[in-house]
Amino acid sequence: MSSVSVGSPIPQDQDDTLATNSGIAEQAANKGKASRRRKTSHLKVVPETLELRERLRVRCAEVASKFDRSRPLTKDEMESVARALLENEGLGESYVGWIMVMLSSEFYREQVAATDPKRRLFLLPHCLKHAEGCPADYDEFGMNCKQCGACSIADFRTIAEDMGYKVLVAEGSPVVLKIIVSGYVDAIVGVACLNVLEKAIDKILLAGIPCMAVPLLSSDCRNTSVDEHWVSEMIQTRCVEPVQQTRSYVHLLRAANDLFQGDLFERLAPRLRESRPAQNGNLALADLDPVAATEGLALDFLARGGKYSRPFMTLATYDALTGGDATLANGADFLSGYSDSVLRAAMSIETFHKASLVHDDIEDDDGYRYGEPTLHRKFGLSTAINVGDYLIGLGYRLVSRESRTLGADCVADILDCLAGAHTRLAEGQGAELLWRDNRDKRLSPLDALKIYALKTSPAFEAALYTGARLAGPTDDMQEPIRQYARNIGVAFQILNDLGDWQGDSNNKLVAGGDVLGGRPTLLWALALANLNDEEQQELLGLSAADCPLSSAMRVSRVEQLYRRANAFEQARKLVDKHEQRALEAAAQIKSEPMQRLLVYLVDTVLERNDAPVPTVVPLQSLGALPVVSR
Repeated sequence: MSSVSVGSPIPQDQDDTLATNSGIAEQAANKGKASRRRKTSHLKVVPETLELRERLRVRCAEVASKFDRSRPLTKDEMESVARALLENEGLGESYVGWIMVMLSSEFYREQVAATDPKRRLFLLPHCLKHAEGCPADYDEFGMNCKQCGACSIADFRTIAEDMGYKVLVAEGSPVVLKIIVSGYVDAIVGVACLNVLEKAIDKILLAGIPCMAVPLLSSDCRNTSVDEHWVSEMIQTRCVEPVQQTRSYVHLLRAANDLFQGDLFERLAPRLRESRPAQNGNLALADLDPVAATEGLALDFLARGGKYSRPFMTLATYDALTGGDATLANGADFLSGYSDSVLRAAMSIETFHKASLVHDDIEDDDGYRYGEPTLHRKFGLSTAINVGDYLIGLGYRLVSRESRTLGADCVADILDCLAGAHTRLAEGQGAELLWRDNRDKRLSPLDALKIYALKTSPAFEAALYTGARLAGPTDDMQEPIRQYARNIGVAFQILNDLGDWQGDSNNKLVAGGDVLGGRPTLLWALALANLNDEEQQELLGLSAADCPLSSAMRVSRVEQLYRRANAFEQARKLVDKHEQRALEAAAQIKSEPMQRLLVYLVDTVLERNDAPVPTVVPLQSLGALPVVSR
């Protein structure tokens, strides 16, 4: 069999930029052509024999040794290399997913080995347990293994805990990234099926967090098995020699989270009234002096929860345009030198976001936010409106008082951007509310996309522009940032619409909530554009207040009509189209660290749920679909 060239990790007739982990602008321009949009279930086959798995793992180690480890691999790069490797080994594409896991594990092997085991997290799947009679209980952190000896979980866990690992027995849980961001661990080793590895560890790998994994031999979720000697070897990986570190966003992710924790939060947003912070995240009006109540409720909500992705964007943009030092191994040292003025500007972005959430929850009468009752449900409508207003004022104050440090021109430019974003957000929300309250529920796809561009994109633009302006003049990148934000914001909102039909783990508990809530969506508009007159009238009737059908029946019939209209598939294609335009805008920015950040944000913000959509004969070609004007 032929082999991969020793001088390059992929054959020479492939794109040389992948062999050297370079060419970010080219990647940005061509990323939309990548194959990851296809259905991938047939690419997740585990090699059938141990002999074949061992041989391919050795080949992956040889290939990965050629890569520049200064920055993380993208999924597209890994897939290209995996396909080239399999082709050279005379094997088909069914092993692509497995090879990608092996490549990424070998890419990070030395960095995991160089991490103190006390700073590593070991993930195990509960499906390795012996299903019959397992005595283990579950808590918020997964399975609490009783170490009864009936399965291999206890054996692996004992080895890891003896070395000092933190061990979590759970299935691809979002708590993993939270543990990383909170600063408890610096590397991850894990065992999981290929589906879970793809979905749960994507963001960890993209962020540049050292991570190794051993795939399960099957995905049947009961009494499965794994190459146990591989797992033992992975756990006990040790190294004392210095290794090249991959640039990582973990320090910036932690910094964004830390803005809203403990003493730093109190320093950046000091309480001006005699009040005290909430205990265990709970604050009652009776706990506060009436004058201090608004400030207390606002600061409590500001620090309560969320991903803090917007302040991360601001800090990461500032870092990218001032050298990118915070992504180095000692990035925390550089972040400690950031002025409070820069940190407050990043905090202000989250303050505006949280204000919009308070008001959105009121306008949509949502019941829960961050797993707790919404402010208007808990404290009343008037108090919640007032808290949202206070957060808006706080956001402007966090920036406006920093003229001495940042300079009057810089502060004026940031405030102007924030004000523009705020007014456009209100216009987009206002258009949505007017449509919701109108008896005529007709909506064109172009109008839906205009609402998205107003409602969702300004927050991304404000976060990116603020970080850029803190770093210096922005004349040559202001328009690319605007176009990038516009397109990634629209794509994000379309994905949110698609996610509404699967429910989610954040705040939506049932599918089809947008239909029941009367919110205008692109899916609704695409369906109206594609259905015949009779079906259009039926769809419009399902939104009427006097519709006699139950909520469940309405949602079920709307979904049928959406599928009849091919709305789901067309929406997915529009996500791809706007993503490509965002990447084209990113390629116009001449800063390589900034390009890298924008590509990273595309991969993390536009997280897809690849649940299959039935194939339906299109009623309208993609070429006729509208895209928000550039």
